[in-house]
Amino acid sequence: MNRKNSWVTALILITFAAVGGGGLFGYMNFTQRGPLKSDLIIIIPKGSGIDFISRLLERKGAISQPILFKLTVLILRLEKVMRAGEFSIPKESSPRDILSILRSGKMVIRRFVAVEGLYTAEILGHLRRTDGLTGIVTETPKEGELLPETYHYNFGDNRNDLVRRMKVAMKNVSEELWLLREVGLPIKTPLEAIILASIVEKETGLVEERRRVASVFINRLRLGMRLQSDPTVIYGLTNGNRRLSRPLKRKDLKSLNPYNTYLNKGLPPGPIANPGRASIKAVLNPIESTDLYFVADGKGGHAFSTTLSEHNKNVKVLRKLEREKMQTR
Repeated sequence: MNRKNSWVTALILITFAAVGGGGLFGYMNFTQRGPLKSDLIIIIPKGSGIDFISRLLERKGAISQPILFKLTVLILRLEKVMRAGEFSIPKESSPRDILSILRSGKMVIRRFVAVEGLYTAEILGHLRRTDGLTGIVTETPKEGELLPETYHYNFGDNRNDLVRRMKVAMKNVSEELWLLREVGLPIKTPLEAIILASIVEKETGLVEERRRVASVFINRLRLGMRLQSDPTVIYGLTNGNRRLSRPLKRKDLKSLNPYNTYLNKGLPPGPIANPGRASIKAVLNPIESTDLYFVADGKGGHAFSTTLSEHNKNVKVLRKLEREKMQTR
């Protein structure tokens, strides 16, 4: 037993002795296993007094003697150090254990997952629906300013604070990876890296393909070729406010908007999603290749090629697979 626990135990014994002959019984009740049948997550609201906390613990089945719990807290003058928040109480915790947990400030850690490749509007939508956070989202980050990652938070944290954390994380990661970039890339700024990374993020969900997909776009930029990326066309049609509810049509490839990389050379004016660290790293350190084209291979990945004739052959293979799948339905 460490000094701190010894001190608390001594005070508890003195407390129970002071209130009469039931001191030993009270101490045993305070330190023995509690009635809780399973682990409990409990939320102590801000401003809660010991009366409310004691009744709440009894109602949740964590203690059986709320008066004893309250009396101990008051006599030991611990009411002001009781913390508000969300706490995890293990099953059969004694009242003393519970008191220690509520004093510790070690709250339950919650997780918010910002998925790679989502639009900013989608991430903010998920944030608004996430339980345990407070406040209305008033921050208006631009597309590509939020780093997809797992963020930890406590019950009662503010949504805008989490948005700011995502923005700082993206700034830090993009600047860090920018310093480690390959020499001679046709990418001039960290923002351009994020723009291209957002396209790579939308083009492939396979980690092992990202550097190769990135190399295709890097090669095209070097040769002055249009990127011809379908996701950029989709973003131009939706502005990142919604998902396109239909397949992309041939006429869409002729739509007049600055994000249409079938019509416009170079990068689009801004990111088309929020790319993750892996995609940013991929565009700043692509593999060496002569690839200029890729198309879905019908198996979850892509078939890459150097020439248009090779690409057209790969497209024919894909169309054949699609027809065969349709016939087996």
